[in-house]
Amino acid sequence: MQIAPSILTADFCEIGELMDELISNDIDWIHLDVMDGNWVINKTITFGPSLIRSIRERVGSEIFIDCHLMITNAEETWEQYVDAGVNLVIFHIEAVSDPNSLIDEIHSRDCQAGIVLNPNTSASEVLPFLSKLDLVLVMSVVPGKGGQSFMPDMESKVRDFRKAIDTQIQSGGKPVKLMIDGGIKHHNAALVKSWGIDVAVVGSGLINQNGTIEENLKEITSAL
Repeated sequence: MQIAPSILTADFCEIGELMDELISNDIDWIHLDVMDGNWVINKTITFGPSLIRSIRERVGSEIFIDCHLMITNAEETWEQYVDAGVNLVIFHIEAVSDPNSLIDEIHSRDCQAGIVLNPNTSASEVLPFLSKLDLVLVMSVVPGKGGQSFMPDMESKVRDFRKAIDTQIQSGGKPVKLMIDGGIKHHNAALVKSWGIDVAVVGSGLINQNGTIEENLKEITSAL
């Protein structure tokens, strides 16, 4: 299982140094949470294409970068994030009107496409698009709401996706990465791995916790 750091808890005045530290610890996937102040329930604004472009320039082309768009107008603005240098655009199934067309548009720019779903959204909302996707992200907290705990009852949803993806691969279909985000730390990393997760987003469990990123990462990988 890969670890993809989320930078939301970072000191943005030191973002360049953070990127250097992540690379020095062999991190090869960075997860960027984009909130527009409208779509998420706490009306948080995070960052946009300008910061993402700076991160891409800092880390170079070898690091995989995704952007998780928690915004109202992903269908109108997604291309700005591709231009900024992301490898994967992840949009919310709840926030777009035509997921099928958006997937095709993203792919037309030689960028990967993913769908994310909220805890209260059924897997059945996403499964019709599985054959075209590069990644599915299952949220294990409510997006934008701080101070939440990991939701272990997301297990059944994750396992439904794992079964569907494996069946698709066995039938010669497209392999799809399965990602989880929300409350992942050293004490539950092995649990979500056992569910079949390929990539775990880790924020405060890696950054701004007691200890350095190196120490926190070792604690997580040891638990795995």
